[in-house]
Amino acid sequence: MYFRDIIGLHDVKQHLIDSVRRGLIPHARMFYGLEGVGKLPLAIAYARYLNCENRGENDSCGECPSCQKFDKFAHPDLHFVFPVVKSKVSDEYLKDWREFLSKNRYFNLNTWLNFIDAQNAQGLIYSKESEEIIRKLNLKVYEAKYKIMIVWLPEKMHESCANKLLKMIEEPPDNTVFLLVSEELEQVLQTIQSRCQPLHIRPLESEEIIQGIRQNYGLDESAAQSVAHIANGSFLKAVEIIQSSDETKENFDLFVKMMRASVMRNIKSIKEVANEIATVGRERQKSFLTYSLRMFREYFVSNLNTPDIVYINEAEKQFGEKFAPFINERNIEEFNSEFSLAYRQIEQNGNAKIIFLDICLKTTVLLKK
Repeated sequence: MYFRDIIGLHDVKQHLIDSVRRGLIPHARMFYGLEGVGKLPLAIAYARYLNCENRGENDSCGECPSCQKFDKFAHPDLHFVFPVVKSKVSDEYLKDWREFLSKNRYFNLNTWLNFIDAQNAQGLIYSKESEEIIRKLNLKVYEAKYKIMIVWLPEKMHESCANKLLKMIEEPPDNTVFLLVSEELEQVLQTIQSRCQPLHIRPLESEEIIQGIRQNYGLDESAAQSVAHIANGSFLKAVEIIQSSDETKENFDLFVKMMRASVMRNIKSIKEVANEIATVGRERQKSFLTYSLRMFREYFVSNLNTPDIVYINEAEKQFGEKFAPFINERNIEEFNSEFSLAYRQIEQNGNAKIIFLDICLKTTVLLKK
C-alpha cells in the first residue's frame, strides 16, 4: 500500500511525509478515528515510506528492494500484530493476513474474522503475544533503517499483554517504531495511549468519497453523491453500500423482525427472533447491536424533518416511514442504554439467548412509551 492508494486525506498524508523528511519520527504513533477511513493502509504506507531507499516528494519509490518486499507485506523488518482466535499469536495467521491485505484495503474486524473462518470466536490479541513482540524487537534491525511494529486494534489487546509492553513502547530499542491503529481509542489502555503520539485520522469528506467511488466503481455523479451521504465519512461504509453487503442486509432484516414482533407484542415471534440472533457468531451479534443503535439514532433524527443529517438507504427509509414515530424523546436514551449494555454483555461472553430475549422484551416496553 502506497499513499497514492488511499482515498482522500491529502492533508494527513502530507503531514506524515513532511515529518519523515524533517526527521521528526516518534517512536510510537497512535492512528485513531472512524472505522473505514483508511487508518491501517495509511500506517502501512507510512511504514513503507520510512524504509524506502529512494523516497519521492509524495510517495515511496516502489522500485527499491524495500518497496518490493513491502508489496508482499514480507519485509523482514516489518511486523504485524492483529486480533486472532483460538489463543494463538499473530504469526500463526501471518500467511492468511498477507493474503487478506493483498485483497483488501478497506475492511473491519468482522471482515478479517470471516476471512479466517473464526465462526463464533471473538478476535483478541492474547497475552502471549507480548512475548513475541518483545522477542522480535530485541533482535537487531535486519536490513532496513527502521524496525516497524504495526498493531492493528490495540483495544483488542489483553490487559496483561498491554501491561507487558509498556516499557517496550516507552523505551523501544534503537531505530524501532510502533504504529498502533485504533478504532475505539477510549478502549485502549490509558498507559498505552500516553506513550504514543496521537494522530487523529478524520472522516473523509463527501467529495473525497465521491471521487474514490467514481474512480473505483464507475458510478455516475448522482449515485456517488447518494452513497457518499449515507457513508458519512467512511469509505468502507460506502463500499458496503455499493456492494449491498450481505451483513448489512441481514442486520436490517433482523432489525425489522425484532421491531415488528415487539410492536405487535407477539411473544412467539419475539422468542423466535431472539433465538435467531442468538445463533449467529458473537461478532455478528455485536455488529447487529451496533447497527440497531445507528438505526435508533437515524429514525429519531428523521422525526425532526432534517433529511440532510439522516444517513439511511432506501429500504431503511421505507421501513422508517411507519416505524420512525415509535422512536422519540421518551425512549431514545433508554434504547441507547439498553442496546449498549447488551453489546458489553455479549463482548463479555454472556449467554446470548438470555441477553437477546431480554433486549427484545425491553424493546416491547420501550416502543409503547
